[in-house]
Amino acid sequence: MDLAAALRAFTRTVERGSITAAAQDLAISQPAVSKHIANLERRVRARLLERSARLVRPTPEGQALYDASWSALASIDAAVEGLHATAGTIEGTIRVHAPSCIGGKYLHPLLMKFQRAHPNVAFELMLENRTVDLVFENFDMAFIHGRPSAQDLIIRRLGLARRILVASPDFLQEHGPVETLERLSEIPLVTTYRSMTTKNRLMLLRDGSPTEVEVRSILQSNDAHVISRTLFDGNAAGTVQHLLVVDELASGRLVRILPDWEVRPTELFLAYPSVKFMRPAVRAFADHVLDHIGAVEGLDRS
Repeated sequence: MDLAAALRAFTRTVERGSITAAAQDLAISQPAVSKHIANLERRVRARLLERSARLVRPTPEGQALYDASWSALASIDAAVEGLHATAGTIEGTIRVHAPSCIGGKYLHPLLMKFQRAHPNVAFELMLENRTVDLVFENFDMAFIHGRPSAQDLIIRRLGLARRILVASPDFLQEHGPVETLERLSEIPLVTTYRSMTTKNRLMLLRDGSPTEVEVRSILQSNDAHVISRTLFDGNAAGTVQHLLVVDELASGRLVRILPDWEVRPTELFLAYPSVKFMRPAVRAFADHVLDHIGAVEGLDRS
């Protein structure tokens, strides 16, 4: 029996709660995973997994084996990859999750720059606006809006993503200037869920002091492309992350309104699973991101 392969199949099954999912992650067949686990159970003379129609979970003996083995496997992977790094080669696949709003515009170029410098590295980049379980879904790192509450994560704060109020010139020509909070309450807005305190109340800040304003939100969305399209087409004014519209503000395609006011910002974090040793390739890419993220306009590092 290949003990290392059997332990990898077992630990991944525990993390995924599914033999099928573990097989997909390990790029082997489902029967192969089942065979590895059966061989392992014979080796330790104990039942390691409880199976139901929907879920596979460890028995007490299985949990003890998982707790003892995952760090050893991670150490082996890190040691092997570390030898390559010592020899000047950084390699392997890095699985990254990020919100679509920043992933396409800022993270993707950083990723491609890193890959050109390290051609033996491959990336799997998943862009979604949802919370992920980094261990269960086998991600090496994630970019997260808002401080994560999970206890199994190591986090690095990247900065505050500032949010501002903008409109297109066509919108302002049709609706007139917006120079007061009272005027803001009268015009149609596109908003995000994070910027609103209730369905119709928007939290604004001036010099750090908060004020709630009742507004007419005609559309709420967590999709940056929907919000941008609504703003560009002149259907509404709205709230947007500053870093997403830097070029549009410079070209005049969008205009900032009420510049003394900002929408409540969100913190951006880089998170890693604490139950995994950080492989040299992952560490190198994280350092690459941290070295370059400070150049992003609209992200306050203070």
